[in-house]
Amino acid sequence: MNRVWGFGAAALLLLSVGTYIGFFHAPVEQYMGITQKIMYVHVPTAWTTLLTFTAAFVASVGWLWKRSWTWDYLLESTIEVGIVLGCLLSVQGALWAKPTWGVYWDWDPRLTSVAVMVLSYAGIAALRSFVDDPQKRATWSSVASAVGYVNVIFVYLCVKWLRTLHQPQSSPSTVDSAMVLPLRINAFGMIFLAVFLIALRYRIARAQRARELEA
Repeated sequence: MNRVWGFGAAALLLLSVGTYIGFFHAPVEQYMGITQKIMYVHVPTAWTTLLTFTAAFVASVGWLWKRSWTWDYLLESTIEVGIVLGCLLSVQGALWAKPTWGVYWDWDPRLTSVAVMVLSYAGIAALRSFVDDPQKRATWSSVASAVGYVNVIFVYLCVKWLRTLHQPQSSPSTVDSAMVLPLRINAFGMIFLAVFLIALRYRIARAQRARELEA
């Protein structure tokens, strides 16, 4: 348990340091001005959301292949944490969009694909809550998660390939070198935060399943 809280502490430290550097030491972007600084939390959140749903895909394949409850615990945990991160990503994007586009939301392919991705996994989470039989719940949600991962791939490729209202992809190779350090620090911070939340949710899922299987 100490190791789990260690991830939480590391996440808090890294996100605090990365955000401080990004907001107070990194240069102001030429065109968007101070608004651009939300990038230092928005972009790492996007990366971590996709990684979390990728972990959910791995967990779904693991359950369908091995039928081990460990994979189902991980599937439940990663889906729920991914939904939280996806919602956070959407809110951050809306806050960035308002001063740059004049609106909080536009039916831009990138924004829409993210919304569909989050809603699809929210649907899988809802499916799990409606199925009482643990075996059926694990199998049905694993199949749905594996199929739903196609949209995660589309979100990733959409950001890389499509040129829409949304600005080009932000990464260490596409931003000023002075902006790379806070981006990388916050990227690790968000990953550690996701690991921390997944580990806590994993323990809850394991305890809940143990009670179900004993009943």
